[in-house]
Amino acid sequence: MLTLFPSITIVSSPISLLRPDDLPHPERALAQGEVVRVRRGVYAPAAPWRALRPWARYLARVHAVALCYPDAIFTHESAAALLGMPVIGDPVTVHVLVSSTDAARESSGIRTHRTTSLPEIIAIGGVLVTSPAATAVSLARYRHRAFGLAAADAALRIDPAITREGLLDANESRSSSRGRRTARWSLTRATSARESVLESISDAAREWLGFPPPELQHTFIAADGSVDRGDQWWPEIGLLGEPDGEFKYDGRFGDPALLLRQRRARDRRLLRQEVKAVAHWGWIEVAQVWPLQNILAGHGLPQLYPVQHAPLRSLMALLRPYDVLLSDGAQRRGHSTRAFERTTGGRGNG
Repeated sequence: MLTLFPSITIVSSPISLLRPDDLPHPERALAQGEVVRVRRGVYAPAAPWRALRPWARYLARVHAVALCYPDAIFTHESAAALLGMPVIGDPVTVHVLVSSTDAARESSGIRTHRTTSLPEIIAIGGVLVTSPAATAVSLARYRHRAFGLAAADAALRIDPAITREGLLDANESRSSSRGRRTARWSLTRATSARESVLESISDAAREWLGFPPPELQHTFIAADGSVDRGDQWWPEIGLLGEPDGEFKYDGRFGDPALLLRQRRARDRRLLRQEVKAVAHWGWIEVAQVWPLQNILAGHGLPQLYPVQHAPLRSLMALLRPYDVLLSDGAQRRGHSTRAFERTTGGRGNG
């Protein structure tokens, strides 16, 4: 089913993409290092390309495929990148749907997925993608459960018409049973109240570590009438959890020192109310898992359930390449940098 979604926009390519006609001598420019080949017949300026973050390079690759194959229907991570949904790192492979009579294969960086019944397809700006709901269901079925949860949360934020029940129904109604049971874990927990990828993934880790669920986006009103909203609130012990993405303090949102002073002032304001402690963590604590356990336990949050080691180990494996790369980069630069984040919508990943 093809649907037009005027309220949803495609995320544009983060870099100019060039066709051979745009370059006087494309092979010479490539040999001289002036451009890089994004895919066959599509180039990008070399210096800006090297400056792109991994997920931005992936988004550029997806746009390059759209240039070469304007009738392609993008799905999985490729649809997510175009829709502004989570993408972890650079998945490299571009995913497209094909009919059941075509072959499912991977070639030249494109993976085709056969389908007997098309999920909901939307057309935005001449690009065909699976809808946010269909994309979330696909990722929940075939990717890590924490990533599936982040995708489902993002779909609920992007399209207010989507409901958790609708996602569950879409999962159950697909003709293929592959991944159906896996997807139920993510889809039953999905909520638009989590406002970032980091919040979604850290909440999955929190559950597997055996800690109780928090109230999400709790509002605090001070005596002077000022209003603050906390990401994760455990009223039983007065603990407020704040998954803070470190790129919030890298300068893109203003002076980092000023932002940190504002955070400390906010914490002091909250501590004058019913909040007894504010716990902050970032991507590195979630990627390594056990630092997050130490933070929550150290603030008195009780462990009510057994630790689920298998999903935690696979989560660490999912995030390890970016944890290692950025930790090494931080040492070279002489300051702390955390695991990769991706900004979606108006707010960063924490």
